[in-house]
Amino acid sequence: MNVFRLAGDMTHLLSIILLLLKIRTMKSCAGISLKTQELYVMVFITRYLDLFLTFFSFYNTLMKLVFLGTSIGIVWYMRYHKVVKQTYNKDEDTFQHFFLILPCFVLALLVHHVFSVMEVLWTFSLYLEAVAILPQLKLLQRSRNIDNLTGNYVFLLGAYRALYLINWIYRFFLEIHRVRWIPWVSGLVQTALYADFFYYYIKSWKNHEKLKLPA
Repeated sequence: MNVFRLAGDMTHLLSIILLLLKIRTMKSCAGISLKTQELYVMVFITRYLDLFLTFFSFYNTLMKLVFLGTSIGIVWYMRYHKVVKQTYNKDEDTFQHFFLILPCFVLALLVHHVFSVMEVLWTFSLYLEAVAILPQLKLLQRSRNIDNLTGNYVFLLGAYRALYLINWIYRFFLEIHRVRWIPWVSGLVQTALYADFFYYYIKSWKNHEKLKLPA
């Protein structure tokens, strides 16, 4: 544990709190991609199977349960809550997210550290998380009105992974001195996908304008 990983975890947690705040208080999921949220459920389920096998620390277990539980809860709200589900932009959330799953799984079978069920699933979760934001970014491009909570949620989600990249660099030089290409490259890809959003988010914040992404 170091300050960059802690900051990354807290940023990730804050992004989820903002999303739940939007859903719970506004009774709305407008501007949120259900497909991205479903991909995150798959990411956390395949990544945190070790919950039942290995205990690392109370903090580690708690954060895994929080991320897993909240991701499932968000999908439940968007699919089944009688008020929230009516605000879902189904006609704009058209990215074919199922086409992301198979390539990520095949890549995990081919490129992994150790060939075992747990290791392949963990690797799959990294590859899938790297591209899970694509349906959300596509939805934002089609949205004419991106509210502040949605914009801040996506920004914090991208910032979390950027902080994790700094954490890995810190650990390489000051702690373990071990090359970990799979999480490094996955993290770089994931952060790069946010680059365009970061630019327009910061631009809108500086100019006190409404956030809008180019189509």
